[in-house]
Amino acid sequence: MRILVTGGAGFIGSHFVRSFAGEDELTVVDKLTYAGNPASLEPVEERFTFVHGDICDAALLAEVVPGHDAVVNFAAESHVDRSIAGAEEFVRSNVLGVQTLMQACLDAGTPRIVHVSTDEVYGSIDSGSWDETAPLSPNSPYAASKAGGDLIALAYARTHGLPVSITRCGNNYGPYQYPEKVIPLFVTNLLDGLTVPLYGDGANVRDWIHVADHCRAVRLVADRGQPGEVYHVAGTAELTNLELTVRLLDALGADRRRVERVPDRKAHDFRYSLTDAKLRALGHAPRIPFDQGLAETVEWYTTNREWWEPLRKRRAP
Repeated sequence: MRILVTGGAGFIGSHFVRSFAGEDELTVVDKLTYAGNPASLEPVEERFTFVHGDICDAALLAEVVPGHDAVVNFAAESHVDRSIAGAEEFVRSNVLGVQTLMQACLDAGTPRIVHVSTDEVYGSIDSGSWDETAPLSPNSPYAASKAGGDLIALAYARTHGLPVSITRCGNNYGPYQYPEKVIPLFVTNLLDGLTVPLYGDGANVRDWIHVADHCRAVRLVADRGQPGEVYHVAGTAELTNLELTVRLLDALGADRRRVERVPDRKAHDFRYSLTDAKLRALGHAPRIPFDQGLAETVEWYTTNREWWEPLRKRRAP
């Protein structure tokens, strides 16, 4: 299959490319913002075509989208704290960028599109789990921008018959994740002898999934997903932030004095949780238990300083 992967130099997108570059003919489009790293693609650098560009660039998309059997959209601004500090780029990439990409796919007659989204579009849930019919109630500018992009994609499906499916996933972890996100941030801080910043009382709950399981789910939806439908990709471990912190401290032999309590994030969602029966009906099941995946992730950051140290030293724009 010829697949166009937008945002393919980011954390999840680059894993998708590394996983399927030998199986599919891939074209990667990436703007290479601070979180887009060509080094994440080096293991498969001879197996795909790279285009440096922005999904908001309609002229570029008109050139690169035609001829592909599928488009998978990972391109997004994704860090909640950055969206609170300044939301403009999130709206531009996550809403306008999606509209520009959907229009390019419509103009090109692309047979299949998968738009990758997040559980954060639903807001917070105290108990139980969301299914795909749950109402959207985002709280952060990041989550609101992702919800806006989802609605644009679904509008193109309903108005124009565009064959786009949406996936919504919980918190991803694994190798090659930019060290502003909690697991690589905490691991690299601990490796460098620093403290780790824990929001509030650490009671907020997240559902964790290995990036490899997420990418397998996205590829499955590209093959078997129904146009206009949403599919949840549920995690394998529901943990409070404090429980996660303790596991990371234990994995690196650090004591509790390395934890620095910091003021809670504004509008911090308490808990996310998804049901994934719809995706499992397509044949999906996670393969990587959380304990195994976390241990392997910690080991990867321990032995791959040459990848993450330059990112910690570089100031983001």
